[in-house]
Amino acid sequence: MNQFYGTGVALATPFNDDYTIDYNGLEKLIDHTIKGGVDYLVALGTTGEVATLNATEKKQVLAACLKYNAGRVPVVYGIGGNNTQSVLDEIANTDFTGIDAILSVSPYYNKPSQAGIIAHYRAIADACPVPVILYNVPGRTMSNLSAETTLSLANHPNIIGIKEASGNLEQCMRIAAGKPQDFLLISGDDLMTKALYGIGGVGVISVLANALPETFHKLCHGTDSESKEAAFSLLEINDLMYKEGNPVGIKNLLCHLGICDDQVRLPMLRASMELNQLIKAAAQKFK
Repeated sequence: MNQFYGTGVALATPFNDDYTIDYNGLEKLIDHTIKGGVDYLVALGTTGEVATLNATEKKQVLAACLKYNAGRVPVVYGIGGNNTQSVLDEIANTDFTGIDAILSVSPYYNKPSQAGIIAHYRAIADACPVPVILYNVPGRTMSNLSAETTLSLANHPNIIGIKEASGNLEQCMRIAAGKPQDFLLISGDDLMTKALYGIGGVGVISVLANALPETFHKLCHGTDSESKEAAFSLLEINDLMYKEGNPVGIKNLLCHLGICDDQVRLPMLRASMELNQLIKAAAQKFK
């Protein structure tokens, strides 16, 4: 599973001013990230505003990502939800040609028990024709995958890793200490990447890599001093990405770098004038 070592970019979905999908912008974004050194693409996750895309749009965006990627790097596809049967139905109706794994967010809103989360993921892993990467992001789901739950699921032959975005280093350490050797511990927080490498992590699924793929290539593949320098360079800009919600910040940064427009879909709004100026100033060091 070393195809998922290094940087996976959680791709944004560019929009035109009329909120339609900007496929030219998507192609430009994919080229920018791959040429900048990302190791794989993650399509239709949170940063891709998947919650505001309908079923037809999701299929179109996935097809476009596969077309523009043209087999250059592996592709991970986001399939998850809080209705297990709906997730299974989506898996059954998806053409997995060109898809190397799925990233599946833990059930949100329902706040299931740990046993319920385990049953949910086992059903998905049993049904999915490609490997499954768990996604723990309690800040969005209001439900944490405990280290014990992750380690239980790590024994499933079709569950290959976890994107850990709990921000809890002790929990990550417990996973690292108890996991099977080939189970992937992937950072779900850009600033935690370097720390997770120190305990056995293998990389990151990153928001900022949309705009700064070269920085993340150095973070994940550079010497220790290069990796530290890259990690420290993110300190100022990282918080700005989430000040008004994701992907508001990253799309604004992409706009400043001339990659695509910063349009988002409601209920998100474009970055405020104040945030726009802060991101513009922070972006200067990366140009």
